[in-house]
Amino acid sequence: MSEPRPPFPPFTEETALQKVQAAEDAWNTRDPRRVASAYTLDSVWRNRDVFVTGREEIVEFLTSKWERELDYALRKSLWGFRKNRIAVRFQYEWHDAAGQWWRSYGNELWQFSADGLMERREASINDVPIDAADRRIFGPRSVEDRGIEIPLQ
Repeated sequence: MSEPRPPFPPFTEETALQKVQAAEDAWNTRDPRRVASAYTLDSVWRNRDVFVTGREEIVEFLTSKWERELDYALRKSLWGFRKNRIAVRFQYEWHDAAGQWWRSYGNELWQFSADGLMERREASINDVPIDAADRRIFGPRSVEDRGIEIPLQ
């Protein structure tokens, strides 16, 4: 069963920003079931070169992702919105089992159902190795930092 997830489309700048922050907050929990609950039961994804359909596949995908991407911390920014769609740019940092740190840059296109659940997600992502000393994302964003744009580099 799916619970409606406000705010609902059509989005305004204020409600689009709320959706983006809610997604960032959920993904930073690294809880696959919590994250998956924001998607329709038949949600379709393209994440890099992986195609996922439905909540259970989303949970499996995210479980595997966060087993590889350790100490994951994410920042999202609203790029644009229209009716029931939102475009987002994001960056996240993580390290692999060998201790190499990475910054992953990406863009997402989101489409929402009338009940505010995401029914489609397309993500393009590139990974750049970084030194631990170059990290700039440390855990979830503080309330004071909400709305601050993430630098490109």
